[in-house]
Amino acid sequence: MAGSGDLDWNDLRHFLAAARAGTLAGAARALGVKHSTVGRRLGALEHSIGGAVFVRGPDGLRLTPLGEKLVPLAEEMERSANAFRVQASTQTAHVRLALLTGFVGLFTPHMEWLTRNHSGISLEFLSSNRRVDLNKDEAELALRAGSLGDDNLVARKVSEIGWSLYASPEYLRSNPAPQDPRDLAGHKLVGFGENLTGVPGAKWIAAHGKGATIAIQLQDAADFVAATAAGVGLAVLPCVLAGTDPRLKRLTPEVLGRMPLSLVYRRDALLAKPVQVVVRFVLHVIREEAKTIRGELV
Repeated sequence: MAGSGDLDWNDLRHFLAAARAGTLAGAARALGVKHSTVGRRLGALEHSIGGAVFVRGPDGLRLTPLGEKLVPLAEEMERSANAFRVQASTQTAHVRLALLTGFVGLFTPHMEWLTRNHSGISLEFLSSNRRVDLNKDEAELALRAGSLGDDNLVARKVSEIGWSLYASPEYLRSNPAPQDPRDLAGHKLVGFGENLTGVPGAKWIAAHGKGATIAIQLQDAADFVAATAAGVGLAVLPCVLAGTDPRLKRLTPEVLGRMPLSLVYRRDALLAKPVQVVVRFVLHVIREEAKTIRGELV
């Protein structure tokens, strides 16, 4: 008889179980199904390949010559399927989270929460000035600031990043702190490069920096902190980054600017349970560190 050409791996699983057990009942026990299900699956397999794989007799099942040839092939497929499952499980248990510069320090004190509740998940932090490409599978999740501009991704706003005015004690020894953060005249400032003109710090300097001198222009958040700590000038910086640095002093309790903080992912990423767990972990950390992120003084 001619076969239909389409093979179902479930049919092959039942075929292997029957070949090993020698009876429909034994295969059914091994698979946890009814013996009628095994019989139906074997019939479907024989129809799809166009030949009989068993001879059914009073003593059980006996492989036909065709069935004997198919057993090692089916076993190879079984090994491949098991390897596929193991590999997929390994990959989904390893979750990559891309973070803004300075955010890793917020997460590490809370890792015990994750390992205590979900010890099987390996979380990798990716912290870099370069934005990872989620569409190219460079990470499963990302925390991003500002607008996203990518309709292929889901963006869930989780907080706001507060910005304020900072300086180093070294700078303040020779330059008294401004009485009003809206009047920065006479001061040296750490400025922002052209690609950062839209961030709150750059906007504040543009609005209130008349009469001040831009001492240096930078692009990377870590460089901003380093330059300010070295006494180059005043800087309007994210509180989550500058407020935790002991080398810097905040000059006003005001939050001078805000930008949205979003958790970003591909729509299909949440199909993996480990990713769902890491999402809950991220939200837990954001709640615990809310005041630091928003720049609210305790």
